[in-house]
Amino acid sequence: MRDRTTDGVLFASYNIHKCVGTDRRFDPGRVADVIAEIGPDVMALQEADRRFGDRAGLLDLAALRERTGLVPVPVANGHLGHGWHGNLVLVREGVVRKVRQVSLPGLEPRGALLADIDLDAGGVRVVGMHLGLLRHSRLLQIESLIDHAVEADDRPVVVMGDMNEWRRRRRSALSAFAPRFGPPGVGVPSFPAYFPMLALDRIFARPNTILGPVEAHDTPLARRASDHLPIKARITLGAAFDTPAPRANGAGA
Repeated sequence: MRDRTTDGVLFASYNIHKCVGTDRRFDPGRVADVIAEIGPDVMALQEADRRFGDRAGLLDLAALRERTGLVPVPVANGHLGHGWHGNLVLVREGVVRKVRQVSLPGLEPRGALLADIDLDAGGVRVVGMHLGLLRHSRLLQIESLIDHAVEADDRPVVVMGDMNEWRRRRRSALSAFAPRFGPPGVGVPSFPAYFPMLALDRIFARPNTILGPVEAHDTPLARRASDHLPIKARITLGAAFDTPAPRANGAGA
């Protein structure tokens, strides 16, 4: 068995596009197959619920747990959905200490899911989110997220999800993360899945020294299962706060 305290904990983020693939076919089993390919320890999903109507969850969570060992952190959403505004955080092995469901500002209904989890490698605050389509909304949402995610404690923070931001440098709303999480970097292309060009999906960490290179999980199955590719990175929780020097968030962040 891999020693996660030295090799790092594998984090991943995946916008599953309501389980509709690039071939326009609804296939939750195919999404589960991609998740199994990745084999993450902690994962954030976006668009895991129907957006309208009964807003039901779209995955077979029992089957996913049987196959991957991943279980969702608990949420109270008042409907049949898996997550909060379609956001779902899954963990393989750990103790969930605290969960917060945050409604984000902006014209569209958006939210973020924050979970304090104790893993074998150490404690971590995981933030899964799906930001809005408008830049002004994204700026407000990032400001709100930072206020919730960065507290007066030593728990490292991993923020991941679909940021919906394709701009770079000063034009990018992601520059608002820089004072607390370090420079966002150029990102790794994850959209569209069949020919990835835009780095819409991101992983950030605080302190950013714990974040390894961010990569897209680019396989033939992943290119069909959703319109986004998953992204992944190893987090070395044992190194949290060892080295304060800032840097860009991983080679692909």
